[in-house]
Amino acid sequence: MQGRHDFIPTELKASYLQTLLACGFDTLDFGSFVSPKAIPQMRDTAEVLARLDLSETRTKLLAIVANERGAESALSHPEIAYLGYPFSVSETFQLRNTNATLTESLERVKRIQELTLAANKEMVLYLSMGFGNPYGDPWNVEVVEQWLSRLAELDIRIFQLSDTIGVSAPANITYLFSKLIPRYPDLDIGAHLHTTPNTWREKIAAAAEAGCRRFDGAIRGFGGCPMARDELTGNMPTENLFDYFGFAATGVDEGAFARAMEASGAVFLEG
Repeated sequence: MQGRHDFIPTELKASYLQTLLACGFDTLDFGSFVSPKAIPQMRDTAEVLARLDLSETRTKLLAIVANERGAESALSHPEIAYLGYPFSVSETFQLRNTNATLTESLERVKRIQELTLAANKEMVLYLSMGFGNPYGDPWNVEVVEQWLSRLAELDIRIFQLSDTIGVSAPANITYLFSKLIPRYPDLDIGAHLHTTPNTWREKIAAAAEAGCRRFDGAIRGFGGCPMARDELTGNMPTENLFDYFGFAATGVDEGAFARAMEASGAVFLEG
């Protein structure tokens, strides 16, 4: 939702998220506790949360934060299980995204993790630019592993390798997951992939065959990646993940998901 220019009414956001909560996903990234000036669309995350009925869902809620203030706001809501933080392995992008160097961002993660653990919550660390970057900053499996290893020392256990600009391909997907997953069997290393309409299957297959079992998706691929070089590149469509794995393997209710697909149109396609 955060990329939409027109503000989506709070009640509509909550209604749509409620359909997603009925599907049986493991985790729902439902909002962000970030500066309203930076992302105006997410300024009502707390109000949206207050409207959600969580009494009959097994899905855990995840909120994105970018600093300690956001983490404190998120942790004031006991309904939230996970705090997501975008940590770039590209220094240039980290400065552009969070106005912090990698060293400063690492210290920020340490403080957020302390708050998170004290609240008996868990952090999900998104390794942005995980599949490469356009700035000429160093990128290879050793760079990604260096940061994953340092962050794991903070007792962070869930990492999403994130294709921030749409440069993931079977070769670099296999390259990363086949090296990292065997080396860190105690970590949950997942995939946050972007794709064009014709390349999604090969990307899912490369990650799955390399041992990845945690995948992010967005219904119909909504959201995209504004920095991608190809305007057809968007988030990995959730429905494509089900096409590849099947509903039975995921525990997601197919009928409920169909209703969520239909409801998404009112949020993203109208107005």
